[in-house]
Amino acid sequence: MSTVSIDATSTHLLDNPAWAALNGPHAHFAERVGRAARYPQDVAPFHAISDNDDPRAWSDLATLVGPGGTVSVRGVTEAPPGWELVRSGHGVQLVGTGLRAEPDPEAVRLGPADVPEILALVARTEPGPYLRRTVELGTYLGIRERGRLIALAGERLHPPGWTEISAVCTDPDHRGKGLATRLVRAVAAGIRERGERPFLHARADNADAIRLYEAIGFTLRRRTAFSLLRATEAAVLKKPEGPEGPEGPEELRELQELGELEETA
Repeated sequence: MSTVSIDATSTHLLDNPAWAALNGPHAHFAERVGRAARYPQDVAPFHAISDNDDPRAWSDLATLVGPGGTVSVRGVTEAPPGWELVRSGHGVQLVGTGLRAEPDPEAVRLGPADVPEILALVARTEPGPYLRRTVELGTYLGIRERGRLIALAGERLHPPGWTEISAVCTDPDHRGKGLATRLVRAVAAGIRERGERPFLHARADNADAIRLYEAIGFTLRRRTAFSLLRATEAAVLKKPEGPEGPEGPEELRELQELGELEETA
């Protein structure tokens, strides 16, 4: 599996896509305390901080979720002080360097009215977390047979200039027909129409999915860890004194220009 290199600014954004999204195109979703942010709990289960090595960011995150609250973060394999590691796993991040993007005539735009069907398909196929309002994150496309939703793909994290393709799944009775590939290409077509680039994540042990993505033009960018952590009462500490960290889109843009956006969860 080869690894691709991309320009420095974009590299920083994709090292911490949730933070970049919540300070950028998805800022209207952000629930935040200082250097920590998250999506609403019925939208996406992701949290992000400005710097994994900054105890102030972890304190802000603990304040955001409260004692006993759990967080899903990226790039962490050991619990910081005041936190407990509930579980962790490994994943890969791929970018669509050679992906052929094209609309699909059978793909239909899905919206809030389709959520019950989407959730039922996700329950049958388990592509990853999908919640009641996840459909609001971006464009979701589906393919139906005789009116029944049988395949799905859509947009999730949205760092500036990039969009994550997610929730790629096909009903078990309809696999092997190329439906997932068609929908990935159709979602990517919409992303590229906006002048953005597609990327996605997969579990590191999901060899079949990774082979499919590489076969259609995705390239491995990096391997990473995904962890679920629980805040203890000790995690909600008085914040150490020091200069404030980036808290909004303007600060994020300044960091992008300087190429200084730190790698975080």
